[in-house]
Order: sequence, then C-alpha cells, then structure tokens
Amino acid sequence: MSRLLKILIGILVLLAIAAIIAFAVLPAAVERSQNKTLDHETYVISDEAAAIQDSLRLADLHTDTMLWKRDFLKRGERGHVDLPRLQDSNSAVQVFAAVTKSPSGLNYEENTAESDDLDLLVKVQLWAPRTWNSLLERAVYQSEKLHHFAEDSDGALRVVRTAAEFDAALSAGALAGILATEGAHPLEGDIANLDRLWTAGYRIIGLQHFFDNALGGSLHGVTNAGLTDFGQEAVRAIEEKGLIIDLAHSSEAVVEDVLAISNAPLIVSHTGLKGACDTPRNIRDELMVEIARRGGLIGIGYWDAAVCDVSPDGIAQSIRYAADLLGVEHVAYGSDYDGAVTVIMDSGERAALTDALLAQGFTPREIRLIAGENVIRFMRENLPE
Repeated sequence: MSRLLKILIGILVLLAIAAIIAFAVLPAAVERSQNKTLDHETYVISDEAAAIQDSLRLADLHTDTMLWKRDFLKRGERGHVDLPRLQDSNSAVQVFAAVTKSPSGLNYEENTAESDDLDLLVKVQLWAPRTWNSLLERAVYQSEKLHHFAEDSDGALRVVRTAAEFDAALSAGALAGILATEGAHPLEGDIANLDRLWTAGYRIIGLQHFFDNALGGSLHGVTNAGLTDFGQEAVRAIEEKGLIIDLAHSSEAVVEDVLAISNAPLIVSHTGLKGACDTPRNIRDELMVEIARRGGLIGIGYWDAAVCDVSPDGIAQSIRYAADLLGVEHVAYGSDYDGAVTVIMDSGERAALTDALLAQGFTPREIRLIAGENVIRFMRENLPE
C-alpha cells in the first residue's frame, strides 16, 4: 500500500470518527446544555398531597420535547419530559409545541429573524433534508415524530385532533397529545399552508416566538408592533378553521389586536404574571385579565423568567397570584419543559407542586382544576368536533 493511500485512508477514518461524534454525541450534549434540571434533595410529600396527586388528571399546555433527538417512550437521563415521567405524575394531557426557528443569542429583550440556530441542529440530528430550508416542513416533521411515537406506544399515547378523540383518549387512560406551533412562521407567509398544518394534526397555533414575523411583533422582537394585514387575515383564518390561538411570546400590541378581532377563547400557554414576576417575558396583568374574562386559559411556567423563583413554592406563589387575579378556573400548568430552560423539578416530580399548592391554601378541588381539569374542560369545549 502506498504512503499516499495510507494517508487518504487515515483521513477518511478521522472523518468517520468526526461524523460519529457529530451525529451520535453532539445532539445529547447540546440538549444537556439547554434543558437543565437543578440538583435538589428528593422532595418529601405530605400524605394529603400524595392522595391528591393520585387523583389528578394532570395537563400541561407546553413542552418542546419533539425538538430533541431521544426516544420519548423511554425514561431518559436528560431533558425534562418523556412518557414514563409523565405517567409518574398522572399526566392525562400534554401539548407538544413545534419549535421551527431559534435566533442566535436568544434573549428576552430584542431578537431579529436574521439567524437561526436550528439550521445546524436539525442537520446534526439527521432530520429529513426537506426540513433544512423550510419552517413548514420542520413543523410537519415534528408532527410525524409524535405520531410515530403514538403508533409504537401500545395505546399509551394518542395524538388527538377532535373533541371526540380527546375524550376517547382520556377514557382509555392514554396520554392525549395535542400539537401546537411555537409561532406561526411555519405558514411561510401563505395562508394556504394552514391546511397543511391542519392535516398534520396541529390544533393550537402560536402566533409569534422570539422574533417578529409576517403576522406581527414578538414580545422579544425589535418592533413591538401589532398585527400586520397578513396577521389579521391569519387570525381570522385560524379561528374559521377551528384552531386555538396561543398568545405566548406575542407583543402586547399583538395581544391587543387579537382581542379586538377575536371571538374565540384564547390561551397563553407558558408564561408568568407581571405582578408576580416583573420580567420582560411577562405581559401586563390587564391583558391577562381580559383574556381570562373571555374564557381564556393561562399556563404558568416553571422557569425563572416566568415565575422568578423556580422552586415548587415559588411556582405555587405565582399560581396563587394568578388564581386570585384571574379566577382559579382560568389557570393551568404551562411548564415550557424541554424549551431550553432550567427547572428544579422534571415532569415526573410534580407531586412537589401539589404539596406547594396545598401550602398556598388551595383546596383539593382547586388543585385538580389548576393541575388538569381546567385544560380538559377547555379542550373539550374548543377542539373541533
């Protein structure tokens, strides 16, 4: 064998090793750096809290789990959410949001749409090539992932599209998975693409994420603008289609504009309340009050920018504030698990939150409402027939 050939073989071997590292090791390393759970002592739960926890049908309005490369059906050593951990908390309903674009240098004050950290992530995770240059295809791909998990779950997970499918999943004791978009930029500026999202199973449409888009301003964008003409057209089309609108990450001007033209109950899937935690992530309380007054639902998050104090007691304090301000029937969980956030309890440890809600003076009935029954009622009333 010639020396040159040996060198070429050596280079190929090094390239192969680099590829293995990139495609097998990097996805896990990236997720570990993004979806952190702080070290903590094992939570000690009162007997009363344990009994209430056993009676729950827990529901969560927001997780970004389908973005990451791991088996949702197996108990994981990274991230916040998988089916076994959801079962540990008696979860009955989980909304799975599709993240399709994430600007570099992500922050809560100002982001542009010029960069996208997901461009590299989707390739390293070996997503289908059709997703490399299309936000719509990224949303469709995440829907396909969830459907494949459901098919392989032996009935433990069902992707639901209608109120009847929702009730059937709950009756069977399966986890009801509902698909949502993290921002409406997968429409790619074309209302006709709403049909594609509908066919893929999406039933909740978030309007913005961390940057201004064709529909209007983000709470973390550069313009603070309201709905564009396209945004107004999109909101009307979303409602006519029977989809639920999510105002998480929308600018306050967009929220005001949606409230001016919308006739349907709205959600803010993952957030905090400004009066409880004054950060750029939370919109002013008056808008939350109006959303609740119209039959909407507010999902309280578990990370610092939403609740300031991420301990179970801190989250419970924000929930107490929300319930007192909005009414207990309008408050839910909206963890933002697997959303590049740091938490102190994963999806299997939420008995600690039940215990903390008891300490805040909530009754067992109120805890059941907040932990799941409010979401179950809302979905029964607002998913299409």
